Amino acid sequence: MKALIKAVAISVVAVVPLASFAQMSQPLTRTQVRAELIGLEQVGYNPAVVNDYDYPNNIQVAEARVAAKHAAGQGVTQA
Repeated sequence: MKALIKAVAISVVAVVPLASFAQMSQPLTRTQVRAELIGLEQVGYNPAVVNDYDYPNNIQVAEARVAAKHAAGQGVTQA
């Protein structure tokens, strides 16, 4: 009987993490992407720049600014 309880307990412990991996996050909606782009533009990022030599750096800086605004509680207004 103790072996059965132990086996059930081990199987439950093994299955619980698998259930958490099964929950996949949904892809972003068009509205969410647009709101994110508007937020980036509000902190100075311009996605229309041609030949943007600072590409990885400038969008990372803009994302950090948006994150700082959210952390400060200001939020970014949506249009």
